[in-house]
Amino acid sequence: MACSLVKKSVLGAALGAGTLFLVFGTHAPSYVKTAFHKVRRDAKSMVPLPFDIDRAREEISSLEPAIRENIEKLARAEVDVEHLDKEVVAIRANMDTEKTAMLTLRESLKTGDYRLAGHSRVAYTEDEVKNDLARRYDSYNNVKKILEAKESTIKAKQSEIVAFRKQLVTMMAQKKTLTTKLDEIEARLRQIEATQTSNEFQLDGGALSHARETVADLEKKLEVMARKAEMEGRYAESGVPVEVNPSRDVVQEIDAEFTPASSPSPEVKTGGKSL
Repeated sequence: MACSLVKKSVLGAALGAGTLFLVFGTHAPSYVKTAFHKVRRDAKSMVPLPFDIDRAREEISSLEPAIRENIEKLARAEVDVEHLDKEVVAIRANMDTEKTAMLTLRESLKTGDYRLAGHSRVAYTEDEVKNDLARRYDSYNNVKKILEAKESTIKAKQSEIVAFRKQLVTMMAQKKTLTTKLDEIEARLRQIEATQTSNEFQLDGGALSHARETVADLEKKLEVMARKAEMEGRYAESGVPVEVNPSRDVVQEIDAEFTPASSPSPEVKTGGKSL
């Protein structure tokens, strides 16, 4: 079953690759790469900014354990150097003591007095003194090599400590800088979000202006309609023109129609009396 699924997957991949090659030719890998990067960018752009801020803060916080661990390493290195310094001081003191003893033995070979200090009754032969001097000198040289190695180690460790301390200080400073920048970004984001929230409660000035223009157009249309009606009443004909017969006495007809009939008035005789 699993083998069949693997075969189908391989076959599907081969068919897909073949299709891409047939469509795009030798440029197929470039198209695939471009599509992959585009999908990756689109997916990254869909991530909310607060999530990226939290992710960056987690990454910065993850530096803290490493910083503490490196501080501990630095402290151990400094303590090791201090102990090496003490060892070097002790070795130098022992070498000075051994040097004094060898010079004393060398002087005894000159004088022929082979007795040890504080042991006047004990005497050694010249060969015994030479053998002891040779042993001491070989040991002195071995200790000298050890001293040189320790001093070289101290110098190397001191150089490492100085470089490591600089790196640690730089790392801590960069961590602080990143934290400060991240705080600034978060504060800026909150400011932008607050501005966007306040904009949601603002009136639409464009809609209000459009409404004003509409009302003004309506008023203008009403004025035009009123002016048109006035002009139509002014210039319209009052009636249908009628042709009047010249022989017709229109005045008499109007008087007869609209003037009320008057009663006959009594005759008045001038200069006489009525009967």
